[in-house]
Amino acid sequence: MTTAARIRAALPIDAVLPDLLRALETSPNAVLVADPGAGKTTRVPLALLDADWRGDGKILVLEPRRLAARAAARRMAQELGEKTGETVGYRVRLDSQVSSKTRIEVITEGIFTRMILDDPDLTGIAAVLFDEFHERSLDGDLGLALALEVQGALRDDIRLVPMSATLDHARVSTLLGDCPVIASKGRSFPVETHYLGRDTQSRIEPQMVRAIRKAVSEETGSILAFLPGQGEIKRVAEMLGEALPADCMLAPLYGGLDGRTQDLAIQPAPAGTRKIVLATAIAQTSLTIEGIRIVIDSGQSRVPRYEPQTGLTRLETVRVSRATADQRRGRAGRTEPGICYRLWDEAQTLALPAAEEPEIHNTDLAGLALTLAQWGSVDPSVLSFLDPPPVAAYQEAVSLLVSLGALDPEHRLTTEGKRMARLPLAPRLAHMVMKAVKEGLGHTACQIASLLSDPGPGGRDVDLRDRLRRLRHDKSIRARDTRQAALNWAALAGGDRKAIASERIQEEACGALLALAYPDRIAQARGQRGRFRLANGRGAELPEEQSLSASAFLVVADLQGKAAHGRIVLAAPIEREDIDARFAEVYTEDDEVKLDAEGRVRVLRVLRYGALDLESRTVTDPDPATLERAILTEVRRRGAERLPWTKDQKRLRRRVGYVRAQLDDASLTDIPDLSDAGLTATMDDWLAPYLAGIRHVSNVDADTLGAALSGLLSFDLQQRLEAEAPSHFTAPTGSRVPIDYGGETGPTVAIRVQELFGLTAHPAICRGKVPLTLELLSPAHRPIQITRDLPGFWAGSWRDVKADMKGRYPKHVWPDDPAQANPTARAKPRAGPGR
Repeated sequence: MTTAARIRAALPIDAVLPDLLRALETSPNAVLVADPGAGKTTRVPLALLDADWRGDGKILVLEPRRLAARAAARRMAQELGEKTGETVGYRVRLDSQVSSKTRIEVITEGIFTRMILDDPDLTGIAAVLFDEFHERSLDGDLGLALALEVQGALRDDIRLVPMSATLDHARVSTLLGDCPVIASKGRSFPVETHYLGRDTQSRIEPQMVRAIRKAVSEETGSILAFLPGQGEIKRVAEMLGEALPADCMLAPLYGGLDGRTQDLAIQPAPAGTRKIVLATAIAQTSLTIEGIRIVIDSGQSRVPRYEPQTGLTRLETVRVSRATADQRRGRAGRTEPGICYRLWDEAQTLALPAAEEPEIHNTDLAGLALTLAQWGSVDPSVLSFLDPPPVAAYQEAVSLLVSLGALDPEHRLTTEGKRMARLPLAPRLAHMVMKAVKEGLGHTACQIASLLSDPGPGGRDVDLRDRLRRLRHDKSIRARDTRQAALNWAALAGGDRKAIASERIQEEACGALLALAYPDRIAQARGQRGRFRLANGRGAELPEEQSLSASAFLVVADLQGKAAHGRIVLAAPIEREDIDARFAEVYTEDDEVKLDAEGRVRVLRVLRYGALDLESRTVTDPDPATLERAILTEVRRRGAERLPWTKDQKRLRRRVGYVRAQLDDASLTDIPDLSDAGLTATMDDWLAPYLAGIRHVSNVDADTLGAALSGLLSFDLQQRLEAEAPSHFTAPTGSRVPIDYGGETGPTVAIRVQELFGLTAHPAICRGKVPLTLELLSPAHRPIQITRDLPGFWAGSWRDVKADMKGRYPKHVWPDDPAQANPTARAKPRAGPGR
């Protein structure tokens, strides 16, 4: 009997299965696009069992999640009237049901990567189906790239079939050699959509509770409510409390639950009851939840965002894409007409991004780099990725592997790296386990790694020691499986499984072990209780009432938020002695200069680990160059305008500035810029050489500045300056009067008018091209006139000025024709004897 004959109910995908089979007879690849509810996940693998090209080879079905893998395998086994593990089986982390009879194996994408690394020939595998490929997980993208490499180099007979409802089929088809695209319409019943709006100023939980109560009172059937994460699910469940009718049962569904609880959520509700499933994105694809005809969509999802500069992956709540919103809505119309409530306004739908961003753009790429090194090259361009990894983030990942000893400086896989790659752990955690096994702490390290890899067991305590303690005493099946897996990792890391199993779990070593995985996340208290600074420079904080907040040092395993003070989610204390023991060889020692309020210089020698100041001491014999740099830095910070310039120095600077203003750019090369901005910018050149022996900012005095200015003006330049812009004007009386080059009316001389008697031409500078502005003063040095035309003044308004001055200062000479009079700096001579 053929497989098709053993399957009873017809599904929409059945109509295109002949097309898919024919395509795979002539092409090694095909892309299948099928609407939600078409049945692609379960029917396609079963249909391929009867293909001639399969022979006795297995069909692998890759799923992005464990829940979907188990559910798909069970559904296919039911279709065949068999138990899971016979013709159809599955393998996921900590759970598997396969046998020698298994020909369809549903596995998670991460398991496929390890499988292909262990056996690049994919011996015994006839086809690989990439279900829900539109989710664009890193493992899915990597798995397809590796499979294409195997197909091109070793196995041209293997079939590859990416499948999805919202796939960019044109790009994927091109990646797979312009392979055929098979499309199927799903069996979707009408779904009526209601937009309930969203109050962005309040939390999503009470709005979801109101929507659920509305649906319960107005509609029939079970409800699937999508929320961003586990925390929101628990709060909504608490808020619903006892207010639901007796025939309603709550069923949470998220990744941190054990498999049995997840399975209960997707099974049909007991007769006479309706189920309210509170789920994360885990429920939006790959599986059918029985009895659902109402979907309530929060419009939010929680996704990881990796920050290469800090080495941290934070969870960020984002708006879903239109494709995801459509996927969620379609869950309401799988088996009958349904209802979808959306917690946003209809107009906002068009503002949603079209599709989800590939995970490869926003994740830690260290695992990818280690996998590629194990494959043969860390260069991602050797593989056919639908979207290549970002260059900067990938280079950061390679650098991390070098620092962990997994790669040598030439980026080749080391012996240590090969051992790390055998462990089903992120490279940081694998490094921790490898080191800990050698120190006799393998059992403790592996259990820490299990808690960090799968945060379900152990609870949600911030203190890692508490989670480890809880895991040790947890009697649940999941906790037992987690502990067994941890022992297997220890054996893979080179330890003796029996000996490691007998090791005492040392909770007090959590911080020291965690530092092996996250040396850049060692955190130091910084004053206020609960405030810390990480070695990578980021700030972090804990509530003051949290016991860890009083620790001098922590190691942070998980941190949320992107502000300067991220919230510590998981950490363990570490002693300074343990930090010294593990990282003293990478400490740095720097001389740091401090200036007190009075400008005195102190030099501190600071011992640092990354951004952490571990200790400091005063240097009694500081390097003179260090002091000079400190003084220069402070003077530069204050700016040249705050230096104690004398009046003559200021005049000199203004003269130079005036000359520069008269010249074109080509003539300025040998004339220094003595403006405040120019001097501040060039202090290293003109001031630094004159700071020898200075230990106080106040010691940068006028003499120092005078010497520095002289160094800027060569003898030839001073001569040129005097010719172009003299410092003084020599009056007919012989007096030398300073010229002010900072006035708004140009170079100006303030002089008593009597000292200019006899002068018939107006004085000028710049070789006679620029007339001086004359501020004419009375004998009492009060302004009486400003002119740039002295002969015109003598011939014009002098008459009125003379009359006024003669009345005010009768003892002074006030000639009728000053152009012909003798200049004087004195009053009339007093009468002597005999006069």
